[in-house]
Amino acid sequence: MLHFRFSPVLKELSKATLKRPFPGCGQNTWLTTRSCCFGAASVDARAAQLKVFHAAAHRSALRTVPLSAPFRPYCTNTEGAAVELDEQLKKDGADSETTSDKRRNAGILPSLEDLLFYTVAEGQEKIPAHKFLSALKATGLRTGDPRLKECMETLKETLKKSSDGITLDRHLFKKCVQSNIVLLTQAFRKKFVIPDFQSFTSHIDELYESAKDLTGGQTGREKDREEEEQRCRDSRMDSANTGKEMKTQVADYIPQLAKFSPNLWAVSLCTVDGQRHTVGDTKVPFCLQSCVKPLKYAVAVHDHSTEYVHSFIGKEPSGLRFNKLFLNEEDKPHNPMVNAGAIVCTSLIKQSASTAEKFDYIMNFLKKMAGNEYVGFSNATFQSERESGDRNFAIGYYLKEKKCFPEGTDMTSVLDLYFQLCSIEVTCESASVMAATLANGGICPITGERVLSPEAVRNTLSLMHSCGMYDFSGQFAFHVGLPAKSGVSGGILLVVPNVMGIMCWSPPLDKLGNSVRGIQFCTDLVELFNFHNYDNLRHFTKKHDPRREGGDQRQQSFGPMDYESLQQELALKAPLWKKVSPTESHQDSSTTVVYRMDNVTE
Repeated sequence: MLHFRFSPVLKELSKATLKRPFPGCGQNTWLTTRSCCFGAASVDARAAQLKVFHAAAHRSALRTVPLSAPFRPYCTNTEGAAVELDEQLKKDGADSETTSDKRRNAGILPSLEDLLFYTVAEGQEKIPAHKFLSALKATGLRTGDPRLKECMETLKETLKKSSDGITLDRHLFKKCVQSNIVLLTQAFRKKFVIPDFQSFTSHIDELYESAKDLTGGQTGREKDREEEEQRCRDSRMDSANTGKEMKTQVADYIPQLAKFSPNLWAVSLCTVDGQRHTVGDTKVPFCLQSCVKPLKYAVAVHDHSTEYVHSFIGKEPSGLRFNKLFLNEEDKPHNPMVNAGAIVCTSLIKQSASTAEKFDYIMNFLKKMAGNEYVGFSNATFQSERESGDRNFAIGYYLKEKKCFPEGTDMTSVLDLYFQLCSIEVTCESASVMAATLANGGICPITGERVLSPEAVRNTLSLMHSCGMYDFSGQFAFHVGLPAKSGVSGGILLVVPNVMGIMCWSPPLDKLGNSVRGIQFCTDLVELFNFHNYDNLRHFTKKHDPRREGGDQRQQSFGPMDYESLQQELALKAPLWKKVSPTESHQDSSTTVVYRMDNVTE
């Protein structure tokens, strides 16, 4: 049963037209003599005879969308009632709604605003504002989402003018949501990439708490590299499997980084639809350090091309430490994720500009990737980096000797910019939006702005997958199977392509320079959810798929939809209006009309 309201004029009009069943359409559908019944399969054959009353009342034929749910056909009058209805609507000036709103309300398809109101109201005449905001939060959207700015501002002003300052009736509610109605309808109808967001985030919180328990003392870096790698890998895998303690330390070769508390631990995520969740110390600023390497590589490819950038830098994992003075057989840095490759990559951006102009240019890119959330700069870390950067200066001179830079490059200026970019500050929240921009093909999820080209994003994710985790890249690709980049400040930038971006941050590092808690979280995440690149989405039943609702494959693709297609889809699928019994439907007989939309058999 579907329940919605008409004006008295429309009620009388509906009484006059809904009198007797049309032959062949079943006993539960009512029509006038000159009516016809149709469905998605018969639209083309009867288009000349039909006229659908919805937002575009004068369209010659109904535009349908693919339906995955059981088909719900409906019937409508086609001739004189349309003219009569228009005349009655023009005469009826008492209601505050516009004529177009009335025509949409009077037709088969209700407005999305009405559908959303009845969904949230759950049978009530008014909606408390806090109930709407709580329901909105449960979908994963934030009230501070840039896409909802107009909606939130209108809501604030409307509540000031309302009688009690707390509740909204249907007309006030529609006024508040109309500017963002498609986004809100998608959210409340669970059409985002993670439909059951609350359940998913509860699992994220559990993984966070599990990794939080990892503690330990210090170990030095004096050991031989081969012994260090083997012992670290063995201990890490033991920890991932058994939850045992791991010995860690906060990075101390950059003095400013050593000041962070080892107890800090944060996880923040942002989906490609802009759903957000954070847990822990997510508002504490920290420097990107090596996490900036894939971002500036993406900017370089975006500005130039893959061929140009890789005429200076290779694509292969080095198998060596990230700060090693070593080039490949072509005298190029192995890849952009090691220090040598990142220094050369820095030299490719805005080559004719000053260092200050280059820095501002890259900062603007990063701010756009972060949806204009916090992106700052730590001058103290920059000074500390430059004073303790002897190894990077040695790499710079080695690159200059091997003619790895574009002609005319000032190596010392490039190193200054390199240190500055490593000292860019973010929070877990803003960095998760950056990661989500990569997951979303270069389009920032919370602003809708294209920041990077698809080519730049694809190449960046490929190199993050193969080279992003220092000497642990092969192990990480094997066990986690997702693009990621770590930094010595304790951050891990993780990308689940086409789903979400995640930033994990905790200062204690293992012997290879990766965040201990971050590695544990990423490993546990992929053990629970089928996010690994090579998990089979159809037949791998041991893992959860948060992209499915209730264990079923999502029928419709996520992403933007236009108003009318979403309106038709929702109206023709399971009813969104309040379900009422025949008794309830007569409680307000002056304004209520109850329609039944049952399957029609021909």
